[in-house]
Amino acid sequence: MATDPGTDCRLGVLAFGDSITHGGGELQWGVALQSWALWVARGLGLPFTGHAVDGARVSGVLREQIPAFERRTARPEARYDLGCLYIGVNDVRAPDWAAPAFERDFAAALAFLAARCDRRLALTAPLDLGRPRAGAKVRELNAAIVRVAAGSGGLVVDLSDFRARNRVMADRVHPTAFGQIAIAERALDVLARDGAAPTVRPSTLIDYETTPWRRLRGDATYVGRYLKDGVRARTMRRSARAPRP
Repeated sequence: MATDPGTDCRLGVLAFGDSITHGGGELQWGVALQSWALWVARGLGLPFTGHAVDGARVSGVLREQIPAFERRTARPEARYDLGCLYIGVNDVRAPDWAAPAFERDFAAALAFLAARCDRRLALTAPLDLGRPRAGAKVRELNAAIVRVAAGSGGLVVDLSDFRARNRVMADRVHPTAFGQIAIAERALDVLARDGAAPTVRPSTLIDYETTPWRRLRGDATYVGRYLKDGVRARTMRRSARAPRP
């Protein structure tokens, strides 16, 4: 008897999120900026399906990305090996941040992945997030992510200490090309401890060469953007403190 291919075939990695998961951007020493979730798929030797959208919040995952996946997939009955969800960076930096609402919607998004994926990865956010800094709200965000993941059998990739000049852009939000690879390797370490060992480390798949001049030019660009973001952050703080007419 023929077997329904949708019941015994896994389609690899399915990812939702914001611009960090969407990927794309500047080269870093000739290395393309690709999504950490795509690097995870490459590390596992699996196909990749991404529906992340730049600027997304958790409500957008529920109202836009998941419906888009359901409309576009050619195999609605199929399961995936791994579901990835990295969302909340835009939520926690918004003036209307509300931890209970985020946790509710995050649980719904992770439940969607749980119904379709053998494993699920949820990522926390760096504590040193944004300019101006998101501050203590990031701890609320991360606590909600950990609670939801623990309650649904998901795996957590802890990025609370994620930082460094060559890994995070001057805005302290977006990973560099090397940062995306570093996130992927953290995720692969978590998966390996859960029994899903990678077939290759993403860091071994890139080839780059630098020179003192290129390093100096990169440092100068970073400092310029850092100072620009610092001025913008101070302006925003002064505007927030200014009395309303």
